[in-house]
Amino acid sequence: MKNQIRTRDVKLVPIGNSKGIRIPKALIQKYGLANSLLLEETESGLLLRKKEEKKLSWEDTYKSIAAENENWDDFNVALLDGLEDEDFEY
Repeated sequence: MKNQIRTRDVKLVPIGNSKGIRIPKALIQKYGLANSLLLEETESGLLLRKKEEKKLSWEDTYKSIAAENENWDDFNVALLDGLEDEDFEY
């Protein structure tokens, strides 16, 4: 079965000096919409879609770094790179 495109009639409603649309609760839940959405102008019209949050938690960040299995052995050398000629006590 092909992806069926569903359409709905919506009305613009006043919101301060702007106008907006109301999105039915069922659609908000179905698509997991939050407070922020992306509005994209396309050749065929406007596209409203969920904004993907790409922030990692600290735990996910740590796991991602650990999975890279990088070698940090030369990191200490880079810390003092160029400072050996300065009057700097370490």
